[in-house]
Amino acid sequence: MKRLHVLPAVALLAGCNAVGPDFHRPASASDAGYAAANSVSGAPQARLGETAGLRWWEAFASPEINALVERALAGNRTLAASTATLVQARERIRAVAGQRLPQIDASARIQHQQRNLAAFGFDPSTLGAGSGNPEFDLYTVGGGISFDPDVFGGQRRATEQVRAEGAAQAQETAAAHLTVTGRVVLQALTIAALNDRIATEQDLLGEGRRNVFLTQARQRAGAGTMVEVLSAQGQLAADQGNLPELEQQRTEARTMLAILLGISPAELGETPLSLEKLRLPESVPVALPSELVHQRPDILAAEARLHAATAAIGVATAKLYPSLTLGATLEQSANHPGDILSSGFRGFDIFAGLAAPIFHGGTLKANKRGAEAEARAAAARYQQTVLEAFGQVSDLLAALGNDAQAVTVRDESRAVADRSLHLSRRSFEVGNSGILQVLDASRLAQQARLRLLDARSRQMMNIARLYVATAGGWTGNVPMANAAAPAARP
Repeated sequence: MKRLHVLPAVALLAGCNAVGPDFHRPASASDAGYAAANSVSGAPQARLGETAGLRWWEAFASPEINALVERALAGNRTLAASTATLVQARERIRAVAGQRLPQIDASARIQHQQRNLAAFGFDPSTLGAGSGNPEFDLYTVGGGISFDPDVFGGQRRATEQVRAEGAAQAQETAAAHLTVTGRVVLQALTIAALNDRIATEQDLLGEGRRNVFLTQARQRAGAGTMVEVLSAQGQLAADQGNLPELEQQRTEARTMLAILLGISPAELGETPLSLEKLRLPESVPVALPSELVHQRPDILAAEARLHAATAAIGVATAKLYPSLTLGATLEQSANHPGDILSSGFRGFDIFAGLAAPIFHGGTLKANKRGAEAEARAAAARYQQTVLEAFGQVSDLLAALGNDAQAVTVRDESRAVADRSLHLSRRSFEVGNSGILQVLDASRLAQQARLRLLDARSRQMMNIARLYVATAGGWTGNVPMANAAAPAARP
């Protein structure tokens, strides 16, 4: 019964606080973290303090883009790898947490032994003929239990560390989802812009062929010159040279899109995307800075890494202190297998072990200082991640107004250039001007149309980037996001 008096002492020791610093979430950011952006009439407006839906890409009202994103979420290889890594992190948590529980093992063995009776003070010759040192078989079964009461909390800190690392991996998996959806939308917008640009170039080629036909007709009628014909043919040839480069860009964009979908380029099929078929969102939900730090996956991952680094200090600190191990074993033996359970030949052992570091050449203290330095580095990385996130959002908020202004100006320029081209062509057809004036007007119209396409494409892409930069509907509630709990206090 006296041995039972040890249990309260062990329980008291196990209830001691874990050594090392406790983790505290970084202070929330000020809501003034974004640079102020000018509001432009007619531009998509930022709805500050609101959160987008998880299916943010549906804001463009494109069934084609919706289908592409769904295919990417189902087939992207990077997402598959990230998900598998998350499963690995969860299993590692279970493995480390299991070390805090009592460890129970069973054993069984069979032995053939010969005993030297002389070693026990017997003279075999006095025991009668044929009574030499006896030989026999011995069958033994047993089990043991061992337990580390974790007096200084090293195991609790280790569990806390792997939980935080698991939380970081969960957020990195969420970030991978957000990144893949963003990249798919951007590639789809790139292809849509290239489709429109190629269509515009083909329209311009039609105009160029018309110019060649008119100059040839005028030259045959004696009203024009061969110089005009050659000028028109030269402009047509120059315009034709733009198409192969655009086709190559579209091929590369389609290849990148196929990779994002997890398929080969040959499996992609047609991508009849056009900017004209997309809806420009009237407004974009934008989380406040104080909300963004608790929603954006890369920020939450950096926070979880900081938590893990803080817990690692406790792990290293605990190694500077003694460790206690408690255990017991029980064995039962018999000369025949069938007699093991009924045999009276049994034994047990109850033990407690203490190990304390005396001299390790400064290794343990160096490890602790290294863990503290890593925690400072993790804090700096967290702060850098937050600053970069705020910078991205600020730039993209400014782009809402600037892009809208650019589209308006480019559209006005395109309208003027088209009108000028129309008048120049009519003047040429009635003989009031030469082909060079038409070609100049055609070049200006071509540049104006392409610049308008570029402005619209950039506007759509920056809106997609803004959705991604403001966490794209993620709220931080992903699997294991809250798994990084502080070290337990039994």
